[in-house]
Amino acid sequence: MRYSKKHVFLRLLVLGTLVLLFFTPLGNRVKAKLSGWVAQSSAMIKTKMQPPLDSYVWELEDTDFNTFNFEAQKGKVVFLNFWATWCPPCVAEMPSLQKLYDAYKDKVTFMFVARDEPERVSKFLNKKGYDLPVYYSKTQGPDVLTSKVLPTTYIVDRNGKIIRAETGSMDWYSEEVRKELDGLISAK
Repeated sequence: MRYSKKHVFLRLLVLGTLVLLFFTPLGNRVKAKLSGWVAQSSAMIKTKMQPPLDSYVWELEDTDFNTFNFEAQKGKVVFLNFWATWCPPCVAEMPSLQKLYDAYKDKVTFMFVARDEPERVSKFLNKKGYDLPVYYSKTQGPDVLTSKVLPTTYIVDRNGKIIRAETGSMDWYSEEVRKELDGLISAK
């Protein structure tokens, strides 16, 4: 079967586009931007369905190799995000996460648990100018906080109930999320 020049050109164009999107840094930026455009809105978990943390026993390590004990977060509002630098939806939501962290870092415990190589994470954070508190799991965390999907984000209230569990990219600096955090912070 003989192909015309037009068919050969179109096949090469499609192949080149696929290589560009899946095997280059530019492709990662395009995928991150697309993920940001289709970011969904998050919803609170209905009160009757809010699972409590089964345990606070979880040891992590920060970027300076200091131990972080999750058990010390009992009684606090916790914002927990699992992410990786190679995950386009994770990268897409990072600007809104940084804004939320900047606004609430003195009122909420933020934990950005990286499932990535520390060197890659450090390079990524420095390049983007993010100063998020990043941790790496040393032990297995609570069972109810496990997910194989990235990004996955949980908001836990002072009583240890998971108020919000979200997978996928979204705008975390939305008015809805900020009102929710304000309510959780003011509840004693």
